[in-house]
Amino acid sequence: MPTLVLLRHGQSQFNLENRFTGWWDVDLTQAGVAEARSAGIQMRDKGFEFDCCFTSVLTRAIRSLHLVLHEMGQLWLPVQKDWRLNERHYGGLTGLNKQEMIDKVGAEQVKIWRRSFAIAPPPLDPDSPYEVCHDRRYAGIQVPRTESLKDTIARAVPYYEQAIAPVLSAGQNVLIAAHGNSLRGIIKYLSNISDDDIVGLEIPTGKPIVYDLADDLSVIRRYDLDAL
Repeated sequence: MPTLVLLRHGQSQFNLENRFTGWWDVDLTQAGVAEARSAGIQMRDKGFEFDCCFTSVLTRAIRSLHLVLHEMGQLWLPVQKDWRLNERHYGGLTGLNKQEMIDKVGAEQVKIWRRSFAIAPPPLDPDSPYEVCHDRRYAGIQVPRTESLKDTIARAVPYYEQAIAPVLSAGQNVLIAAHGNSLRGIIKYLSNISDDDIVGLEIPTGKPIVYDLADDLSVIRRYDLDAL
């Protein structure tokens, strides 16, 4: 019976500053470091052991994973990094302060951009300082100009099916350290959550979400580790 644990990275600098982050690569705050370490200690004390880990290509998720594994004494585990586990691309909102955008265009419009399932924000301007298409970690990849939650799920779930599910099917325990929206996609898929309901699912930073899976990868139980 394999176990899958999903972990949203610890607080990032842009989380602290209330800014849209998306694919822009920001580091953890000291509070984020503490959150990741706390998650690792919590899993260590509850006896969790993993065989393989997956994360995005963004620093805040990678570093969170390393901090967790360090606390667990499992830093030696193999880790696969893939852009398909990246956060949703927030397009032209990237780097902007959320409250300032509310003041500029109204709370309802910002809510639509943030919380609708299929509506994406305006595309990122090619001259934006937050453009990442020339970053070599994305060589050979068509970097999106913007993404809705639906778009994010359309890349995260196939990656889960192709790369992660086979590892779980082999009976191995897996830890995924990623982002709010890529993890929403995986949770939506595993727990069969509707399009309307998934947008309201909040995933806190640094809090492990555990799936106990059957051998056929059907869900036996999903729970927050804090609930144990």
